[in-house]
Amino acid sequence: MSRWGLTIPLTGVPLTAHRELVEQLPDLGYTDAWTAETAGTDAFTPLVLASQWAPQLRLGTAIVPVYTRGPGLLAMQAATLAELAPGRFVLGIGASSPVIVSNWNAAAFEAPFARSRDTLRFLRAALTGEKVTEKYETFAVSKFRLERPADPPPSIMLAALRPGMLRLAAREADGAITNWLAASDVPRVRAEVGPDVELAARIFVCPTEDAEAARGLGRMLISSYLTVPVYAAFHEWLGRGEALAPMHEAWAAGDRQKANQVIPDSVVDELVIHGSVESCREQVQSYVDNGLTTPVIALLPTGEDPFEQVRGLAPRR
Repeated sequence: MSRWGLTIPLTGVPLTAHRELVEQLPDLGYTDAWTAETAGTDAFTPLVLASQWAPQLRLGTAIVPVYTRGPGLLAMQAATLAELAPGRFVLGIGASSPVIVSNWNAAAFEAPFARSRDTLRFLRAALTGEKVTEKYETFAVSKFRLERPADPPPSIMLAALRPGMLRLAAREADGAITNWLAASDVPRVRAEVGPDVELAARIFVCPTEDAEAARGLGRMLISSYLTVPVYAAFHEWLGRGEALAPMHEAWAAGDRQKANQVIPDSVVDELVIHGSVESCREQVQSYVDNGLTTPVIALLPTGEDPFEQVRGLAPRR
């Protein structure tokens, strides 16, 4: 099945004002609605609303950090959403970043690979309704059992960037979720997970023909994200280490303005889709053509009507 996803909520649009658009998404050709969790809405609440507004949509979190909720609470929230959207909820989990985990949520960002693996294994067991007593490498759980396990249990996908986590996702999860990659990078990521594993990616889309405005916004996002060590390592692996070295040097020196300025246009154009709505739609399709299972559009604000842009970005039918 061909999938086509949208990130909700849209920037600048009140959560309750999304009803009209979300109800239309299935008829437009969208199959999925996904959320994120940084410092805006939490990942679950928008999907609760969407589960009632558009019962045909598959709903997913991309992603919920494995550190910011206890394992039991994470299982409870996932089971609740899975009860509201039977067979249509995907729990996307991941390590997140030290800023979100430690600076904002007062948790220790330690052993991200092991914590992600252990949380995945706990959830696999707990979401079936079995009683879990287990000492994992990074935490222990004693006699936890969900009172309301969902039938069927939700799928679980794992946020993954480099080979180790991608292979873990392929082995033990129901798919991998990645982020901040170009269409031309998809084959390299696909090679790590194999041909049959679901591979989802959030794709940043700025539908404007004002290339300088789109690049300006793209540069701010790139310098904010790709200076995070895990993303820096990801793009080193993808082959952008040399192109992004001046940005990292300026960022390390505390010069954020220069860090933005020295990002090459070519890198921005690879990682942030821009142009006419029709061109943007075709560029999203190129990710699918290169091996991505589930593109998840993240619409960047341009000052135009975001609902009309979402309608224009629907897959060609």
